[in-house]
Amino acid sequence: MMQTWFESKVKYMKVSESGSESMVTENFLLDAVSYTDAETRIIRQMQQIVRGGEFQIVDIKKSRIAEVFPFENGEWWFKAAINLVTIDEEAGKEKKIKTNYLIMADDIKEALTRLDESLEYLVIPFVVTSLAVSPIVDVFPYNPEESQIPDGYVPVAEAEEKKNPIFTDGINPYAEEEQEAASAEEETEVTEAPEETEDSAEEKPEE
Repeated sequence: MMQTWFESKVKYMKVSESGSESMVTENFLLDAVSYTDAETRIIRQMQQIVRGGEFQIVDIKKSRIAEVFPFENGEWWFKAAINLVTIDEEAGKEKKIKTNYLIMADDIKEALTRLDESLEYLVIPFVVTSLAVSPIVDVFPYNPEESQIPDGYVPVAEAEEKKNPIFTDGINPYAEEEQEAASAEEETEVTEAPEETEDSAEEKPEE
């Protein structure tokens, strides 16, 4: 499944290592399924970061980042722009596709090395056109447990268990009437067994 990255800009009171407070505006990147999901998730993340404090979501927009390459260590997030070189067979010319990546590293040299390692899976040539420190301070990958279920949404598995999902709570208010009508029809179809006549008795062989 293709990831959709959202960039969120948040303004809040940040406490430094020395204990001093200052108002900052920082950028965060998170993977989400929609704008609503992105907003809900960044609020939850900020509630953990800014404990007991106030913050303001300044902006949320879709990011042009195609993929994120996190590593166990790295002080900065670097944004890399590359051109994928393909051949346009109809025109007979080279075609360049620009793609952006985010990679964690301590410096630009390490970022370039890690970028090359992370893109080894590409089978077409590429050219790194830019590599610089990104304003993004943290990345929050998608967590299915944090996804939001819209009000009134019924999972397919639960809906299939209900005999009449088009009715409220899966109950058909006309079910009893239909059952009574069906029972009445069955009763009318039942006929009494024919009575024995003298002629039929005579036809029986003597024992």
